[in-house]
Amino acid sequence: MTELSLFLKQVASRPQEVVALAPSSRALARRMAEAVPEGPGSIVELGAGTGKITAALLDAGVPVEAIHSFEINSVFCDHLKRQHPRLRVYRDRAENFGRHGIEDIKAVVSGLPLLSMDKGIQRRIVGDAFEHLRPGGAFIQFTYGPVPPVKKIVREELSLGWTRSETIWGNVPPATSYSFYRRRAA
Repeated sequence: MTELSLFLKQVASRPQEVVALAPSSRALARRMAEAVPEGPGSIVELGAGTGKITAALLDAGVPVEAIHSFEINSVFCDHLKRQHPRLRVYRDRAENFGRHGIEDIKAVVSGLPLLSMDKGIQRRIVGDAFEHLRPGGAFIQFTYGPVPPVKKIVREELSLGWTRSETIWGNVPPATSYSFYRRRAA
């Protein structure tokens, strides 16, 4: 089964777990991987899906042992484990990643549909990320919309700044990637 057919089958059978229209493109995944700060450290991947971003991280030279992939869809978890047997895959909600004792996190890379989440869930996910990120760490999120995917009130509460990538036209739909960082201690 191809990644696309696997993805589409999960969209149809589990729409509450898979809300994207299509899997991320290689170009978007590569852009997300390029935004990860250099050097050693752990990377937490939220909403790993079929593993496009995971593969881009590995292609960028990130050791598989440094990646911690979170996904709630059991079929995608099994697929990730088959594709990358040494990958740490957690079948758990993004809000719970802080409970897993992951240390020295330099980046959280997210494929979650943040724009569709209410501010309370966004605050828990993004706030938890910044509680666990080491100083200088980044929260990297893609979006299809024209505005930052983290709500303004959450950005203000957490004192977040951001940079935005160019539009990735080869993605369906076109997407941009945001790298959020702490402007000052919150």
